[in-house]
Amino acid sequence: MNARRNAKGAITAITHPNATADMALQYHDILITAARTVNKDIMDVEENESCEKLMIHAVTLIRYTGKGTQGLQKMREEFEAENERNVIPTQVRWLANPHTIRERRLNGEIAASSVVFVVKGSKVAQNLVKKCINTAGVWY
Repeated sequence: MNARRNAKGAITAITHPNATADMALQYHDILITAARTVNKDIMDVEENESCEKLMIHAVTLIRYTGKGTQGLQKMREEFEAENERNVIPTQVRWLANPHTIRERRLNGEIAASSVVFVVKGSKVAQNLVKKCINTAGVWY
């Protein structure tokens, strides 16, 4: 097994060409114990999953822009609370420039905009698109 640290600080391991991650994860406890001998901060070992980008349109600006709103971090927390077992591993971002969005909102030109975020796994993305996304009681 070839292991190294990637640019984001995660330790990645590549298995032998004839071995799959599923085979390695059968030894989850042994892998965790071995990894923690090198770095005690390691929390878990999991199979690599692809990430899929999703967009939500017509996101209300008044809820997620301005002082005291906590911005899109609030949207991320609401999404994760209302869509169980679905985690957004990266920051939710406005599709347009945040400064332009704020100016246009203050000028009364727009009341909503679009955001983009990432979820782990294509099945998760497909299920969210199929059943719709619930955030703060609003279905998108």
